[in-house]
Amino acid sequence: MEEQLNYYRFSRDQWKQFYRNGHVPLTAENLREIKAFNDQISIEDVREIYLPVAHLLQAKFEHYLSWRETESVFLHRQNKQSPFIIGVSGSVAVGKTTTARLLELLFKYLYPDRRTQLITTDGFLYPNAVLKKKQLMERKGFPESYDMPQLIQFLNDVKSGQPLAKSPVYSHQIYDIVPNRFNVITHPDILIIEGINVLQLPTNQQIYISDFTDFSVYVDADADLIETWYLDRFEALMKTAFQDPKNYFYPWAIGEHADAIHMAKRVWHDVDLKNLNDYILPTRNRADLILHKVAHHLIDAVYFRKY
Repeated sequence: MEEQLNYYRFSRDQWKQFYRNGHVPLTAENLREIKAFNDQISIEDVREIYLPVAHLLQAKFEHYLSWRETESVFLHRQNKQSPFIIGVSGSVAVGKTTTARLLELLFKYLYPDRRTQLITTDGFLYPNAVLKKKQLMERKGFPESYDMPQLIQFLNDVKSGQPLAKSPVYSHQIYDIVPNRFNVITHPDILIIEGINVLQLPTNQQIYISDFTDFSVYVDADADLIETWYLDRFEALMKTAFQDPKNYFYPWAIGEHADAIHMAKRVWHDVDLKNLNDYILPTRNRADLILHKVAHHLIDAVYFRKY
């Protein structure tokens, strides 16, 4: 990633100095449980990268609570409980799911008496039947494949202090929305929302996802690296999850291996890479914090927004 005028750049060695406690409140087993399939993360990553991030976010959260109290006094009205919302964005296969899950776990450690919840914007994709009707199956993941009014309404309900909000459940097993299943969000103090579109500015909406977020993180890497991770993950899934006859990709798993790899490469180049270049990467400079990865998912630099 090139130098950015509106970001401070910190090397890994510089960034780890911002939290020098040394204590890591997680185990290798914790990391195995939360890391996304085929992703890589270590205790050293937690100590050197994510604990400084978590303590920065802790300071941001405390400031948010203080501001809410100041606002309440100034307006002479009792504010409803409104969660501190963290957005996590980046390309498919870059590791943003692991980042979001790890932040959730760290916040639960830092604030055991507060409620932290995590959702993904995948749940707001239109069901496959709707995408087929709209002739959008080949553009699944592009901005127009999401039910943005429903997502914005959900975030408005959460941010305005509604006692309960529901988000649809997306299954990577069936590659579709699961009918009549929902994630229930109930008065969280901290909500982490993860997805490729968290920082996007849809042209047909007056309110954006980022209007609801109080801090945003973008997980970044060169496209060639992400392609390698994408194809490595696909190969691994071919030997595991795709072997289930109920899996959407089962026909590829039991067919010719070369055909499956050809299909995966086509999807990457025609769908995911195009989506990255046209709609995801242009949002990177809207993030408050950028975690830049190199080979083996190693974070070599952290960019912190100046203003």
